[in-house]
Amino acid sequence: MRQPLLHELTTCVRAPTVALSGADGQIGPATGPENAHGVLHADIRVLAEALLTVDGQPPEHLAGGLTGAATATFVGTVRLDDDSALRLVREREVTAAGMRERVRLVNQTGEKVEASVALRLATDGAPITEIRAGRRGTALPIEAHGATLAWKAGTTSVWVTAEAGTAWQLRVEPAGLTWSVAVPAGQAGEMGWQLRCTDPSSVVGPAPVGPSWVTPEVRAGDSRLAAWLARAVDDLDGLRMTAGGEVFIAAGAPWFFTLFGRDSLISARMLLPLGTELAAGTLRALAARQGRRTDAGSAEEPGKILHELRRGTSSYGGGLSLPPVYYGTVDATCLWVVLLNDAWRWGLPADQVAALLPAAEAALEWMAANAAAGGGFLRYLDTSGHGLANQGWKDSGDAIRFGDGSMASGPVALCEVQAYAYDAAVRGAELLDAFGRPGSARWRSWADELAMAFRSRFWVGGGYPAVALDGEDRPVDTVTSNIGHLLGTGLLDDAESELVARRLAELSSGYGLRTLSADAVAYGPDTYHCGTVWAHDTAIAIDGLVRTGHHDVAAGLVEGLLAAAESFGFRMPELHAGDTRGAWPAAIPYPTACQPQGWSAAAAVSVLSSILGLRVHVPAKRVSLEPMRPSPVGALTAAGLRVAGRTFTATIDAAGRPG
Repeated sequence: MRQPLLHELTTCVRAPTVALSGADGQIGPATGPENAHGVLHADIRVLAEALLTVDGQPPEHLAGGLTGAATATFVGTVRLDDDSALRLVREREVTAAGMRERVRLVNQTGEKVEASVALRLATDGAPITEIRAGRRGTALPIEAHGATLAWKAGTTSVWVTAEAGTAWQLRVEPAGLTWSVAVPAGQAGEMGWQLRCTDPSSVVGPAPVGPSWVTPEVRAGDSRLAAWLARAVDDLDGLRMTAGGEVFIAAGAPWFFTLFGRDSLISARMLLPLGTELAAGTLRALAARQGRRTDAGSAEEPGKILHELRRGTSSYGGGLSLPPVYYGTVDATCLWVVLLNDAWRWGLPADQVAALLPAAEAALEWMAANAAAGGGFLRYLDTSGHGLANQGWKDSGDAIRFGDGSMASGPVALCEVQAYAYDAAVRGAELLDAFGRPGSARWRSWADELAMAFRSRFWVGGGYPAVALDGEDRPVDTVTSNIGHLLGTGLLDDAESELVARRLAELSSGYGLRTLSADAVAYGPDTYHCGTVWAHDTAIAIDGLVRTGHHDVAAGLVEGLLAAAESFGFRMPELHAGDTRGAWPAAIPYPTACQPQGWSAAAAVSVLSSILGLRVHVPAKRVSLEPMRPSPVGALTAAGLRVAGRTFTATIDAAGRPG
């Protein structure tokens, strides 16, 4: 079986529920080729089929699609003959507890029409790991109770309730719902149904209604920025969920619809211009599950931040099997400390920061212990035999490759992880000083030693940092987008930053940064981490380029992301193909990519922040704009940004001068 394709599906999301259907609105069928269709609640498919017909005939698709993150409308026609037809309109809304649909049958024939509208239902209760593998579960029995159908999918209880609307007869059977309607000429028959579910064993839950932020109102010479931002912020609202009552952004729908350490941290950091509440929830959710013991099976270690949280063991085949709480990530712990410092700078209340400092100190100790065991660098190696082989953000098994195409063996030290660790140590020291806690000198000294070691070991003769050192301390010599994550962390000096900026310019596809140089043996435009483009990856590089003064390179990457966003109707996917812009009419999708994806959506806010050059340090009473010059989107005004709970408006002209 193969992983189902997602790129042509319509995905409505309101965490922890997601509905995936064809472009025509039909969900299913529940048999046949592998597909990801269905309504999923907290990683369980609670509905696998919802097929609508009129007198046994499926509507022919005319138009429709998303009207919001959680809503969609589908318009179809039912042709009675060559000159007359009925129009069927299907309006869908996904809720945190399920989904509801309103169906309208519009009579355009000039005379009264009697019709039978049927909704065929089926379900299999498949977990997300089975769906992702292209497999289906066994059909579950459905019971009819009056106007309601009910079934169980594991511990999840599911109900579908029919709404008769204008039907003269409603029939509810285990196979589905049937409405008999009589529609006068020029009028519409209306009916509906609602799915709701409860799941006491879910490890994630719905967020409070309404986000903590106000969607920024953006006006720019280039209208694509505002369109991307509006769609992204709406999607981010749909991706909000909770663990232990704390709100965070789920990594992505449907495959990664839960708490991920790295992903949720990066998303929260990118969203700081909208407020600190999300960052606080993310930090607390992860601190509550911070490693306490050493366990090779889960990769847990004292002070370590988790990789992902699931309801049970996730078996993916090929020997990959991850426990419910899995810690196989080398970078989330560093990123946790960096986010805490950034949230403090953006005005997170001091008492909330102070409460998290013990977790920060434990995280710093984990960094030091890992580096000590790794010869001075942070490294990863799966010792369980069933965990992730690669544990940086490029975590596919073939992601870290030498120039000749061969794969690096562990323990692997990634270049960007050393930058995260350097940044975390310096920022951790700043927090310790600010809150009167000891140890800051130790962490600044540790960071200096790491920087010197990096400078002596990672640089390749061609004048760029290796993506990694392998287990034999050999530089893995491919040119990758990872080096963009080094900029702005303090790990590089000005001359080194200039060299990195030049390499990043070479990696641009015109739709963002390629993850791997097109000159590399292992390059492929459709290869998950070896040639595709990831919006968040490019946005991180843009931020670093702006911070180090390389506005020309950053501007080209901003233009690339805006073009990519337009290609995808401004719902930026997890990743897209790395083909050169102009080779095809638009950016080519990666067919199994999540859409929406947390950090791809958050990248829109990050790009806005980079263009404006937002620089915030509330404890030091500093808020300023250091914009890109010239502005890559023309004159720009952004209202609804927040610092320390206060809303403000930022304005720059086309030259990049603050207004």
